[in-house]
Amino acid sequence: QVQLVESGGGLVQAGGSLKLSCAASGRTVSSWIMGWFRQAAGNEREFVAAIVANGANTYYANSVKGRFTISRDNAKNTVYLQMNSLKPEDTAVYYCAADHQHSYFIATRTDRYDYWGQGTQVTVSS
Repeated sequence: QVQLVESGGGLVQAGGSLKLSCAASGRTVSSWIMGWFRQAAGNEREFVAAIVANGANTYYANSVKGRFTISRDNAKNTVYLQMNSLKPEDTAVYYCAADHQHSYFIATRTDRYDYWGQGTQVTVSS
């Protein structure tokens, strides 16, 4: 069993930056795809970014390309999401997720991910 705990959310002005962290415990996630999703009020949960096991390849939703960067430190069993140039439409609960069945085939659908954190709130004011 693995536990995922997000941190780093908060209130930020438009144009600002935040860095989210996802700390995994219980077992190593170094061989798994890791992803970030978000869910805004009144919307379905949507894909944000994902990273392969060794960190060599990443994939982003079009809405965040050029602004967000996903990374991982397998020695720390942790994944990060650096968010720059934040917009009010980025306001959402952000979730860390793990796809334990794959190492190098990224998926954007929520049902591919087996483990989820509790989420951290990001609010961007205008």
